[in-house]
Amino acid sequence: MIFFNYETDFQLVNESKYEDWIEEIVTSEGLIPGDISYIFCDDAYLHEINVKYLDHDTLTDIISFDYCEGKVVSGDIFLSIERVHDNATDFGVDFDTELLRVMSHGVLHYCGYKDKSPDDERIMRSKEEEKMSMFHVEQ
Repeated sequence: MIFFNYETDFQLVNESKYEDWIEEIVTSEGLIPGDISYIFCDDAYLHEINVKYLDHDTLTDIISFDYCEGKVVSGDIFLSIERVHDNATDFGVDFDTELLRVMSHGVLHYCGYKDKSPDDERIMRSKEEEKMSMFHVEQ
C-alpha cells in the first residue's frame, strides 16, 4: 500500500491518483508494490533526519529508507516541500512537475536505479521523465 503522511501544512490533492501512479511505476519495472510511505515535511524536519541517521549536515529534497525484500518494493520516502519549491524555481518548472520528479526519484531508487555516477544520473533522469509522463495517463 501507498501511504501519505504530512509533517507540514502541504497536502496532496486526490491522493488516490498518486497511489495509482506510484504503484504503476513499480509494476512497470517488473516489481511488486509493498508498503511505501511518503512523508512530506519541511527543511528543518528533513535536515534533522539527515544529521541523525546519515551524518550529513546539509539540506536535501529527499531521503529514502529502503525496506525492499526481493521483488517487493517497500520503504519510507521523506520529502522537503520547501526544497521542492526551491528546486522548481531553480530548474524553471512548476511545483507540481518538480514534486512528481522527486516522488518518482525516491521510488526509482527502490527499483534499483542509482544516481552517484554521471552515467547512473543520466539513466535516473531518463527514468524520472518516463515515469512522470505516466502520471497523466488514465489508469
